[in-house]
Amino acid sequence: MTSRALSHVRLGVVAVVAFAGGLVIASGLSLTPFGYAQQRGQGGKPPAQAVQPVADLSNSFVSISEHVTPAVVSIQTERGPREIRRPRGEQNVPPGLEDFFRQFEPNRTPPMEGSGSGFIVSPDGYILTNNHVVADADKVTVTMLDKRTFTAKVIGRDPTTDVAVIKIDGSDFPTVSLGDDTQSRVGEWVLAVGNPLGLDFTVTAGIISAKGRSGQLRGLYASQYAIVDYIQTDAAINPGNSGGPLVNTRGEVIGINSAIASATGYYSGYGFAIPITLAKTVMNDLIQYGRVRRPILGVSIQDVKAEDAQAAGMKEIRGALVGGASPGGDSPAAKAGIQPGDVIISLDGKDIDRVAQLQRLIRSHKPGQTVDVTVMRYGKKMDFKVKLAEAPGEEQVASNDAGGEDSGGRPASYDKLGISVETVSVDRASRAQIPETQRGVAVTDVQADGPAYQKLVAGSDVLVKVLSPSPQRQLRAPADLDQVVSHLHDGDVVSLLVYNTDLKQTRVVNLRVGG
Repeated sequence: MTSRALSHVRLGVVAVVAFAGGLVIASGLSLTPFGYAQQRGQGGKPPAQAVQPVADLSNSFVSISEHVTPAVVSIQTERGPREIRRPRGEQNVPPGLEDFFRQFEPNRTPPMEGSGSGFIVSPDGYILTNNHVVADADKVTVTMLDKRTFTAKVIGRDPTTDVAVIKIDGSDFPTVSLGDDTQSRVGEWVLAVGNPLGLDFTVTAGIISAKGRSGQLRGLYASQYAIVDYIQTDAAINPGNSGGPLVNTRGEVIGINSAIASATGYYSGYGFAIPITLAKTVMNDLIQYGRVRRPILGVSIQDVKAEDAQAAGMKEIRGALVGGASPGGDSPAAKAGIQPGDVIISLDGKDIDRVAQLQRLIRSHKPGQTVDVTVMRYGKKMDFKVKLAEAPGEEQVASNDAGGEDSGGRPASYDKLGISVETVSVDRASRAQIPETQRGVAVTDVQADGPAYQKLVAGSDVLVKVLSPSPQRQLRAPADLDQVVSHLHDGDVVSLLVYNTDLKQTRVVNLRVGG
């Protein structure tokens, strides 16, 4: 099951706070000088009944810190120099002179160091942290609160959730208790513990600001199988905090601190943690199998917007919109009968509000298990039984669309949709490696004030099929789209199957005429 947002709008800069963050610090960090925060007395004393609750909360924070901090570790990583491999013919070097010019260029990357945090989850030394803290490291060193230092072994990493498990040798290590983030509520107090900015074993406090955050945070992941479902907190999180625990007022870990949203790369009030229930399933797989066995439905999905709900015949704006099946024809969902344009509204009887929720429910199963999926299909409620498959090994796919001129005729404009399209020529289809089944009409322009703005991408998107209004219609030329658009009125919703030549996958886009 895949999920990918194609919006080009970003909410600030989302900064991953670990390995790269450590490099920023190493290059020179000027901290504001420490000073005193003193407030002049206002006269009089607060009533005792007001003081006691504050004292109780303070004592609670003290107890939690004393209980958790001994099990938190500081992680230092080292990566040796790497050979730089350049393809032949790079930089227009004349044939036969590559060796001559190479002597003037660096052929190895410099050594790199990074830092982060982690926490011990078992007396025999298993530690949870972030994938990006230990990825590509040649050596991982762990330091405890009591100043003991260990060389750690990386047991396994999962880029799809940014979770990693490392291990140190020994016994009777202090451990943390793992809680249940699904029972936590927005507004609850939490503590973040870690090693930010070189300040080891720092404790900060805040509240749970939100749950189920994904959106622009998907940009942190290169994997098409990434599960993005963060807990948001305003507890201060900075470079070096990555991999440390987010703890509730019962002293239980409910998340792994992982990222911040910031224009500067440092704390701006928005921190994000990976839910511990998700991390636990990943940890168990890594320890038991040495890899993560990812169950998938085999479809691309996206969060439902108002026009998507209208097209599906739903009064509530919720669920996961199916955009297309996984390449290769082995999609479990497609085999069961689920189609592009369907909105998944429940799984095993549990209502689905958003993509991240569906992903987590699927992740709680194992490959080979069967789940009950309920969808809305353009006003009709339908049930399917889907046998989950295991996600295949991932490959990076680069765009082969080099641009150039097409011979598909002049573009046709549609003000009702705010787009211009043209036929995909044989030449373009070959260059962009567009499958025969996905050849339709290419989007050449998107109007800034039209319904398709920020939903379709000019130069990359191809409109393959009209899914609704019925009957469904395959698009091969602008004339095919003419027959649909000519019957649309303001407020109507047209549902389109769209293929993206950069991502090599389909999605469903619902456009409301007139905006």
